[in-house]
Amino acid sequence: MLGKLEPAQIDEMLYNGSIGRIGCYAAGRTYIIPMNYAYDGDNIYGRSITGTKLDIMRINPEVCFQVDQVKNLSNWKSVIAWGTFQELEGEEAAKALHLLVQRLTMLIASGQSLHEMRITGALADDDDLEQKKITVYRIHLAEKTGRFEMTE
Repeated sequence: MLGKLEPAQIDEMLYNGSIGRIGCYAAGRTYIIPMNYAYDGDNIYGRSITGTKLDIMRINPEVCFQVDQVKNLSNWKSVIAWGTFQELEGEEAAKALHLLVQRLTMLIASGQSLHEMRITGALADDDDLEQKKITVYRIHLAEKTGRFEMTE
């Protein structure tokens, strides 16, 4: 059976997910990449070092975000959302980074994983943002849709 997800089911998938894909487009080029994220009910929050993704989103801030749950080819759910990219600074960036760290820490399997994330800089605090040139951003979602397929 194919169907559409209800708004509450869409939000549940966005809240419970941790890896999504962001799609962006500029200068004749489409770019889709996976990312860790946190969701607050209105916005997707992410962080990134300088690179192609940020360059493209700065040129064209209208982006698409996708998250899915796939058990097999006949049992899956997918959410697609459209929104606007915005770089965050100061207090807003610190709050977003705290939300991201909170979300990622909950998903870590072991203390060793957490230690390795700190060593590699994956979990940076707001003092590290300037040194590592980490950009914290949000995607304010304007539209969300979801579909599913499940065997009966």
